[in-house]
Order: sequence, then structure tokens, then C-alpha cells
Amino acid sequence: MTKNRRQYQIAKILENEYVSSQAQLVAILARSGLDATQATVSRDLEELGAIKVKVPGGELVYAIPSGLRDNGLDTDHLRRVLSEWVVDMIVSGNLVLIKTPPGSAHVVASALDRTTVEGLLGTVAGDDTILLVTAEGGASELHRRLSGLAGL
Repeated sequence: MTKNRRQYQIAKILENEYVSSQAQLVAILARSGLDATQATVSRDLEELGAIKVKVPGGELVYAIPSGLRDNGLDTDHLRRVLSEWVVDMIVSGNLVLIKTPPGSAHVVASALDRTTVEGLLGTVAGDDTILLVTAEGGASELHRRLSGLAGL
């Protein structure tokens, strides 16, 4: 397993479970079929920006602050990218299709992937087209918000 995939799995585990120690995280990963040492998990937690937070009952558990998951990108950055590169946006079912100039789709998709956008489950980018998959019933609202940011 690659480092990025392991760190993705760690982040998902920390979102869904209370994990109070690195040894516990190693065991959870092992149950999922992922072998990692405590030293590797320690480095991964550091790189992910994980911190210990107190949960109800007083236990300290690992968590990744939501601001760190955004990789530092904010709405202003997303607005600049969308307004510069998006030429059209269409909604269909739980999908939003974004059109860009040729060769530019990856720029917009990357900005969307690196910014927390409520209701966005994932992106697929081609050369000049990006497909956004949204939560059920969320495409129209996402289309409205992103169109506003893009100035469409």
C-alpha cells in the first residue's frame, strides 16, 4: 500500500472511530489488512496534522482538524480558480458537469478536491470537462453555490 492510500485510510478511521493510541491505530489498520508499524503510523499522524482532542467522557483521541484537511485552500482561492477557468456548468440528477478551456479541467478539479465543499463526494476530470458527484439531492444546491463563486 502506498503512503497516500495508508494516510487516506488513517484519516477515514479517525473520522469514524475514537482512536486513543498509535498501537490501537496499528491494530485497526491490521484488521483492515494494512500492515504498518507504530513508527510509520506516528509519522503518518504527524504529516496529517493529527492532534489529540478530549471527547465526552474525558478520553483523549486523535483527530485531524478540518482546516488541515483543506490543505490551506479557502473559498477565496476556489472563487479565483472557478471564475478564471469555468466556462459553463450543467446539473443532472446528482451530478454537476463543469466545462473549462481545453487542458484546464485538472486545475479546477484539484482546487475542488483540496477545498472542503459541502455535498461534494468526488470529482473526475478529463481535458476540458469535470464531473462532480454529489450527495443525493445536492446537485442543484452545489451548482448554485459554485456558479455563484464562478460568476456564471
